[in-house]
Amino acid sequence: QLELVESGGGLVQPGGSLRLSCAASSGEPVRNYAIAWFRQAPGKERERVSCMSTGSGRIHYADSVKGRFTISRDNAKNTVYLQMNTLKPEDTGVYYCAAHDYRCSEYEGDYLVWAQGTQVTVSS
Repeated sequence: QLELVESGGGLVQPGGSLRLSCAASSGEPVRNYAIAWFRQAPGKERERVSCMSTGSGRIHYADSVKGRFTISRDNAKNTVYLQMNTLKPEDTGVYYCAAHDYRCSEYEGDYLVWAQGTQVTVSS
């Protein structure tokens, strides 16, 4: 059964960069799943910021992060990454990666496996 472990959050100044990692710890190939990154800001609902589908790896981004965030997958390391550049204070929140067994859905309830979450704080 797929298990996901996140790393890479932290405190960064506006304009800075962070890279989040989402590793499959159970040995299940992460390429067999659609992997999404969600975030939840204080007092707000969880939103999907990016997703990479299975197979060809079709990619989706929320409008708020287009041009600044990049999702990628390293099959050899069985890990999906979220590179976040030009960070803004409004990017602050807890970031989660999650797996869907066949497609990128916008709805968090459709995802079967979630990582533990990692805090990203953008502040001067």
